[in-house]
Amino acid sequence: MSKLYALVLAAGLGARFGGRKMLSPWRGGVLLDGALAAAFNAPVEGVVVVVGADGDEVAEAARARAMALGHADRLTIARNADYAQGLASSLKTGLAGLPDDAAGVLVFLGDMPLVPPAVAAQLAAALSSGAPAAAPVRRGRRGHPVALSRSLFALLASLAGDQGARGVLDALGQALVLVVTNDDGVLIDVDRPEDRPA
Repeated sequence: MSKLYALVLAAGLGARFGGRKMLSPWRGGVLLDGALAAAFNAPVEGVVVVVGADGDEVAEAARARAMALGHADRLTIARNADYAQGLASSLKTGLAGLPDDAAGVLVFLGDMPLVPPAVAAQLAAALSSGAPAAAPVRRGRRGHPVALSRSLFALLASLAGDQGARGVLDALGQALVLVVTNDDGVLIDVDRPEDRPA
């Protein structure tokens, strides 16, 4: 498989967090920085960050981190005007923001800051080997990021509400490649302020 891209979904309201989740302090920066670092470390051509709530500030934070990492030229911002409708709208916005030559995507969640770099490489390898999709598994639980081939884009674009790709992945059955990892980072997401890892 040729060109893979990363999507970082960072548009949500963060209601359980109390708002402004992506911009909350974490390790000398903001929470979004962790997901951005993982995305830019992945074997992808570019990174599309989907913003919605606090869109201008989140976009600025993403640009600042991309510049600090030396990847400003690989960043694209996609604005989701329908972010209040849920995760599906952000996924669709991100897919619509991809170049026409995108053969697949790795989907990162902005509130998951500890994704291990090795996992993204394994997921990308699975797509390159012809898998329609791949996901990491830790202690029997499926985590993130997930890798999705272009063959699934039309189906993903038909989703609605606060659902991501889970149903699409479930429907693949044995065709979904599972990458087993011993790193809890594929499961750690931040819903509330106290969830932020040290």
